[in-house]
Order: sequence, then C-alpha cells, then structure tokens
Amino acid sequence: MTTPMSWDDWAKQDAIGMAERVRSGQLSAAELARQAQQAVARINPRIHAVVELFEDAIADPATDGTRLDGPFAGVPFFMKDLGITVKGRLQEQGSTFMQGVRAHQDAFLTGRIRQAGLNIIGRTTVPEFGVCSSAENPRVYVTKNPWNPHYTTFGSSAGACASVAAGIVPLAHATDGGGSIRIPAGANGLVGLKASRGVFSIGPGLCDITGYVSTQGVVSRSLRDSALFLDHCRGGAPGEFMPYWKAERPYSELIEEEPKALRIAVSHQWGPYCADPHFVLELERVATFLQGLGHRVEWRTPELDFEQAFWAQTICYVSNFAQFIQRLLEQRGLSEPPADQIEPINIKIWEKGIHMPYGTRWKMQDTFNALSRKLAHFYESWDLILTPTFSKPTPLLGDTQYLTLCDNPEVLDWFDNLWSIFSFTPLANLTGTPAISLPLAWQKSGLPLGMQLQSRQANDGLLLQLAAQIERALGGRFMQEALPEVHVTR
Repeated sequence: MTTPMSWDDWAKQDAIGMAERVRSGQLSAAELARQAQQAVARINPRIHAVVELFEDAIADPATDGTRLDGPFAGVPFFMKDLGITVKGRLQEQGSTFMQGVRAHQDAFLTGRIRQAGLNIIGRTTVPEFGVCSSAENPRVYVTKNPWNPHYTTFGSSAGACASVAAGIVPLAHATDGGGSIRIPAGANGLVGLKASRGVFSIGPGLCDITGYVSTQGVVSRSLRDSALFLDHCRGGAPGEFMPYWKAERPYSELIEEEPKALRIAVSHQWGPYCADPHFVLELERVATFLQGLGHRVEWRTPELDFEQAFWAQTICYVSNFAQFIQRLLEQRGLSEPPADQIEPINIKIWEKGIHMPYGTRWKMQDTFNALSRKLAHFYESWDLILTPTFSKPTPLLGDTQYLTLCDNPEVLDWFDNLWSIFSFTPLANLTGTPAISLPLAWQKSGLPLGMQLQSRQANDGLLLQLAAQIERALGGRFMQEALPEVHVTR
C-alpha cells in the first residue's frame, strides 16, 4: 500500500515537522492518520504497543473537536490507557476487571490536547492499573521493547514508549507516578519529562491533593515537541485545589537559547540502592560531556533520609491505590477484589492499605513536607542533579519479581525490590519537582540507557533548555542514526 511519505522520511520527522508539512499543504492530517494506522499494522504484531485504534478519528481528524489549526495541525497521537479520560472511549487500564469500561467525559487535559491540534487516534498498553514496571500479563498482552523484543519496555507508559521508539507516532501521552514516563523513556531511547506538580491538570476526576505524586505528560523523540506540548497543554482546570505554575515565556522560545553555566551534582547511590557499575561508567562519561559544555559538575548527593523517602512513597502508593480499588469494588457491589480478574500483588496492596490508620498517612505527609523542604535547600546551591534514570539493567521478559503477577507474599518487600531498580525517579514525584530522562547512554545488553536530570519546583524550562543544548551538541538528534530492531523502516 502506498503512503504519502516514505517510511524513512516518516521516521525522521518529529511532530512539529509533520505539522509543518500539513500547514504547507504537502499532505493532510487525514493522510498522517492513515499512515500511522499503517505503521501500527506493520509494527504492532511484533511488540504489542497499541491496544486499539479509533477508526473515526483516523477517517476524520477533526473528530470530537480536534483543532486542525492548532500548533500540531492534526498530528496523530496515542493516549495511554490510564490517567486522563477520553469521552466515549474505552479505558481498561491493562486489567480484565476493567474490560468494557468507557469514559463519560473528556478530562480537562484531553481538551487541551485537542485544542493543540493533536489527533487522538488510539490507546496504548499499560501494566494493570499502572502499578508495576512492565505491561506483561499474557492474559491481556505482553508489550516488548522494540530495541530487542526479548526485553521489557519497562512501564507503566509501556505502549507509549514502544510506539514512539518504533516510529509509529512521534510523540504519545504518558503518565508518571514514580518514574513511569522517565523509566520506559530511558529504556527505549526517548525524551521523557516528568513535569512539576502544578503544570498539567488531572481534573476533573482527581486533583493534586488526592493524586499527590502522579503527573501527566508525553514521551517524544525531540525536545521541541516536548516543549511545544507543555506550552499549549499546561494549566489547571476550573476549581483546581492547588495553584498552577505559569511559565515566564514559552519553552519553545527558551530552548533556542543556550543556558547559563549550571551547577550540576552527580550521584549514583541513594540510600541503600546503588547503580550498576556499568551505569556508573556511563554516568561518568555523561558528566564529563556536560563539563565540556561549560557546566560545573561535581559528585554530590543530597543529604536526605532516602530510606524514609522510599517508605513514604510506598505508603502513598499503598493507601491511594487501596482506596482506588475500594471505590471500584463499591461501584460493583463487591466486598473484595476478585482473584480471577485482578493481579495478585494488586490485591495484596488493597489488603495492606484499605484499613491503614490516618496516623500512618499523616506521617507520610509530614515526610513529604520535610523532604521537599530539605531538597529545596540543596537546590539553593545546585541547579540540577544528574543520575542514571534507573539503577539496574532492563530485565528480560518473564522476570516476575517486578510484576504484579508476582507471588511475593509481602507487599512491602515487593516494593523494596521495585525501588532497588527504580532508585532515582520517585524523589521527584514525592517532592513535586521536575525531572527528565534523556537518551545519552547504553546498557551492556545494547538497550538504551537514559540519564536523568532533576531540578527545583517549576524549573521545567531549565531542564528543557539544557536538554536542547545537549541535543544540539549531538548534531540535533539524540540517538544519531541508531534504530531499534523493530522499526517502521525495517
């Protein structure tokens, strides 16, 4: 079947590049949507990243009010099957328990996405309820890493990252409650920004006071795509409980300018968890590279009680998720989660959290506050912290210790295993601070290895500005000519 663009050309274009072609009249938004549909047909049988395509949005990109005169001009876009809702569409959250569930309304951010001109043409895979690190339940689907399909993509934005890495679409919706944007972006060679708390709305279903740690966003292949998404999709819905940050100027303009010389602290061990030795070597190489760009780079670790931080993050997950499951059960008149429809660890999290005393929750909130203040004090002396995005090599598919299919009888021990591999991402969720994973290194397996930069609250623009400087220094493309094994061009 013929396509309006060659697959080589398609894969080289970011979303802004595609939008420019639509505005110039070289092709239409409908042609872009149809080529994305063909890309799914080429790729999805091998990596299982896309759950469903929306045929009506492919046939008519203006479906549901998408603004084709917006900055993205109808570029095809996938929504993660978790988080913000899309009116009338299924949102099954990787769970047999949620099969057939449809959203009754667009979330506020969904409306902003449409106004920005992104054409939502489908939804991507997630672990059950986004809890674990791999979309890997054979009863539902198994999402594979396009760089090597024997490995996991990580998660929970599994299908989003696999689809962008494989060249199906240039950017896709993702969410991050403990690293779920950054971690799979790091293992798939993508740009993954976890924005500050108070940038993207999660209304009307939730607000920051109930969500606490999770934020919305995208994964992309180019800095300018991520910056443009932030510029046009940020902001709070009417009635938001928390204040929302406003950027002094558009990030799309900011990233065109070189950042000042920055103070960058480099770290590879947080509390009991230390990065793999090969990762440390790659970290040292990246630190030297940043020093060559004119930045002050030193080995420094914030003096925080990291064990207390991981405890608080675990309590937040357990207590929030237990109440989330409880609400679903009450809606169906059930007294407990059905074992044949909800994965074992998720049931254990419900059991652990449903009767958690308020005093434990209060101590968690107090820990959040104390750590946020102490980290902010560290940022008085340092602009950024550089770490690997994760601390252990990406596992092969079938390694169940990190999955919610795991038979570990103790939930807290299961979380400890999780933190041992995802040691460096949760702090930004706890404190509400921004962090970005950039594809700057490689694992011994040949998979990409993300490097993470974190900064103080509302400093998202500085992260993007430095990332754009790095992108330019690498010739304008992070991954150079490297391509995954499974890719639209192959």
